[in-house]
Amino acid sequence: MEDTKSIGLFTIIIGLLFIAFPMVSTEIISIIVGLSLLFFGISSIFNGINIRKPENTTYSNIFIIIGLIVAIFGFLFIFYIDALSFLIGIQFYLIGFILIILGITGLVSRMSSISVFTSILVLIMGIVAIVLAAFAMTQPIYLAIIIGAVLIIEGIALLLSD
Repeated sequence: MEDTKSIGLFTIIIGLLFIAFPMVSTEIISIIVGLSLLFFGISSIFNGINIRKPENTTYSNIFIIIGLIVAIFGFLFIFYIDALSFLIGIQFYLIGFILIILGITGLVSRMSSISVFTSILVLIMGIVAIVLAAFAMTQPIYLAIIIGAVLIIEGIALLLSD
């Protein structure tokens, strides 16, 4: 129980930091994600080199290629790309396209008037998700503030829980 309250307080502090310093918060997240990817990529490269066998190099080559790609993304997140808005934007794009496909599929199938109505709602939500994706990728400040508010709400919920 005491751990939950400590985590709640920590979550509130992190949320306040996200709201007070949104640009610094997004930069720190990018650096953390970038370092994580960089270290993962390097370890994958070394793992691919260590498991290399003369009779079968396919598996080790895959490890090395994935390691190189991940390490490149790590460098990009550290020095160039805002990881927070990029990752959340990609998630919204994926969700938006899936919702649009489901909405169109529901409209084409025309099972009942209720399913047509829900298909239209799903289609609209897909379009909204794509708009949110574009917004998240262009405005990381607002995204950091929203995440900060969510962290504060979660922290309060953890403090009030039994």
